Amino acid sequence: MRGIDAGYGRCESCGQLLRFPPPFRGARTALCPRCGSTVHLRRPASIQNTWALVLASIVFYIPANLLPMMHVHTFAGSSSDTIMSGIIYFLESGSYLIGIVIFIASIFVPTVKIFILIYLLLSIQRGWHHDPIRRQKLYLFTEIIGRWSMVDVFVVSIMIALVHFRGLSEIRTGLGALFFLLVVISTMLAAMTFDPRLIWDQIEFKASSRDLLKRDSASIQYDAPSKKDLHG
Repeated sequence: MRGIDAGYGRCESCGQLLRFPPPFRGARTALCPRCGSTVHLRRPASIQNTWALVLASIVFYIPANLLPMMHVHTFAGSSSDTIMSGIIYFLESGSYLIGIVIFIASIFVPTVKIFILIYLLLSIQRGWHHDPIRRQKLYLFTEIIGRWSMVDVFVVSIMIALVHFRGLSEIRTGLGALFFLLVVISTMLAAMTFDPRLIWDQIEFKASSRDLLKRDSASIQYDAPSKKDLHG
């Protein structure tokens, strides 16, 4: 039962590491001896909060791709571009690097991040015990690539600031940019609310349960009466 004898939690305010006495499973809290803040052994309602943020990001991602990111007004006319139409424009005009960067930041990164978070949530809820190291690396990958999703928002912001000549040319943001910003924020918060320690809790619980079964089976075999004892 070594895996479930005790647990450790870290204070979010000062970083103090606390040891929780057994049994440590469940919603356990303690007061930090250094700063007096409440320390949780595991993030409260981590699975529920992460699911809510992931579902919200999926809902926001649909209008973010359908609605225009920006409106361009010139003396020759007006046009509106969505994320995909902007990528196609850069590729057709020969700006392949810009088009590829925007595609990776605006299409590839948010989609991959959402699917990874869904996979991690399902692996914990369904009790998958295979390859926890790979799942831990996937979680770290979502934290690393999450910040690059803001590239498209930065591009639109810079273009709005630079191209602003009334009567000649002007760029304004569309609703797609707002929804895409909500997608980025919700996925970043989802990665923050997810507690990766839950991945390893399952592995420790499985190992501890296996050791307990071995001990029970060994004690049963040891205490089982022999044929000589049964026949006197």
